[in-house]
Amino acid sequence: MAAKESLQTRSFIFHFAVPKMGLPFEHRAVTFDGFENSSLNAGFRWLPSVSKPETFFIFGYSKEIHMLKNLKTFSLITVAVLIFSFGCRLALAKPADPSEKQDTYHYLKLFSDVMSIVQDNYVKKTDQKKLIYGAITGMLRELDPHSSFLTPTDYKELQIETRGQFGGLGIEITVKNNVLTVVSPLEGTPADKAGIKANDQILKIDDQPTQGMSLMDAVQKMRGPKGSKVKLMIFRKGLAKPMDIELARAIIAIKSVKSMQLAPGFGYVRISSFESGTANDLSKAIKKLQADNSGTLQGLILDLRNNPGGLLDQAVEVSDQFLNGGLIVYTGGRLEDQKMRFEAHKKDHPLTVPMVVLVNGGSASASEIVAGALQDHKRAIIMGEQTFGKGSVQTVIPLNDGSALRLTTSLYYTPSGRSIQAEGITPDIVVPRTAPGANTAKKGAQPTFIREKDLPGHFKDQNPKVAKKLKLTPDQIAAKKFVNGDNQVSRALDLLKGYEIMARSVYR
Repeated sequence: MAAKESLQTRSFIFHFAVPKMGLPFEHRAVTFDGFENSSLNAGFRWLPSVSKPETFFIFGYSKEIHMLKNLKTFSLITVAVLIFSFGCRLALAKPADPSEKQDTYHYLKLFSDVMSIVQDNYVKKTDQKKLIYGAITGMLRELDPHSSFLTPTDYKELQIETRGQFGGLGIEITVKNNVLTVVSPLEGTPADKAGIKANDQILKIDDQPTQGMSLMDAVQKMRGPKGSKVKLMIFRKGLAKPMDIELARAIIAIKSVKSMQLAPGFGYVRISSFESGTANDLSKAIKKLQADNSGTLQGLILDLRNNPGGLLDQAVEVSDQFLNGGLIVYTGGRLEDQKMRFEAHKKDHPLTVPMVVLVNGGSASASEIVAGALQDHKRAIIMGEQTFGKGSVQTVIPLNDGSALRLTTSLYYTPSGRSIQAEGITPDIVVPRTAPGANTAKKGAQPTFIREKDLPGHFKDQNPKVAKKLKLTPDQIAAKKFVNGDNQVSRALDLLKGYEIMARSVYR
C-alpha cells in the first residue's frame, strides 16, 4: 500500500528547519554528545556547520510542557518550544527576522488557547492525548497524500507489513484526487481473487464512507481475523454505478518473488512487492533458472506489473543485480542531506542476459525505480502500459512514545534526471493488456487452411531419424498455458526469441 513505502537506512534521519528560519538539524534514534544524562535529550543533534553565537528555537516532540493559563495548569503534550543559547560553535548563517519569531510565538499561543478552550468548555471531558494526536494528524494531512502521523498501533502495522505477513485483504491503497484509490492488489490475495483492479476507487468500507479517512485508518478497517468478512463499495471507470464486493480476510503471507521457465533458455521472474529479502530471493531465482538451462539464459522477463513498491533498499539491490556500475536512482529534497545517490557496483561477471521488463498502471514507486534505471541504462526493454507515477520518498521517523511520522522528504529521479512523480515510466513498447480470447472474439473465427497432411495418400515419415516430439512435463504445460493466457508475457517472449534468432543470423 502506499502507506508501505519507506526509506530504510542504518538509522532514521530527518532534517527539520525552524519555520522560516532555515536552521537544519538532524534527528537520529541516538543520543548526542553532552546530553546523555540530560532530560533535554530528545534525539536531536546539531549539525556542525556553525560560525557564531545565536539563539535558536527548536520544536521538540518528547517533552511535556506545563503551561499556566487562567490560573489553571494544563499539559501540552508533544508540542514544545525549547529555547537554547549555544556559544560560538552554533549559529545561523543569517539571523532570523524578529517578526518571523513573533509569528511563531503567535501561532503556538493560538494553538495553546484553542487547547485550553476545548479542555475547559467542550461538552464532554476531553482526552489530551487524543486531541494532540488529532492535531498532528491534521497537520500532516495538510502536506500531501503520503505524509501521515502513525500512532503506536499504526506504526506496528507498518512494521508488520514490511516483514511480509499480516491478516487482511492484500490490497495496496493511496489517496488520489482526494479519493481512496487502489494502487494494486497483491497477487493471489482475496482482493486479487475478487477482481479488484488498479485505480479502483474505494467509496465505502463496511458502509462507512472513506471521504476524509486517513490511509492508516482505511488499512486498519480492512485488516482483521482470518475468515472475517469486509464489504467494499468500489467505483471503476466504465461502470454505470458503484458495486459492492464482499471479501473474506486471509493471512497475507507475501512471497514477493516467483519464477518459472517459459521455454528452453527463457526465464520469467515475477516480483509482486519489494519486501525484506526480495533481492536475495531474486538472486536465488535467477541462479536456479541458469542451472536449469546449463548455466546460461537466452532471455529473461522481469514482471513488475501490479507491484505497488516497498522498500527502497530492495529496489536498489534488485537494480544492482542487472547493472554493471552506474547510477540507479537519486533523490532531491529541500535540504542538502536529503539529496542521496545510489550506485550499482562493478562486477567481475555481470548478468548480461537480454531482458524485457513488464509494467502497468499498478507498477508504482520502487517498481518505477527499477524500470527507470534499467530503461535509462538501456539494459532492458520496458513493455506494457504507463506506470502509476509515485515518485516521492517517505521517511519513517520513530518518536519516543512509540508513534512515528511518515513524512515526504524528497523526490525520486531516474539516472537521466527524469522525475517519476505524477509522470510514471513510459514503456518503450506499449502493449495494452487484453483478456484471453479477446482478439479472437473481435476478429471472428480464423480461416482454416488445408495442409499436405490433410490430403489422402500423402507421404509419411520422410525423416525417420528425427525424434518424435517429447511429451511435455506438468511444468511445461503450466508455462505454455500461462504464456497463452497473457498477451503481454507472450509478446515479451516473442521479442526475446526474435532477438536471439537475430543474434544468430549471418548478414553478408
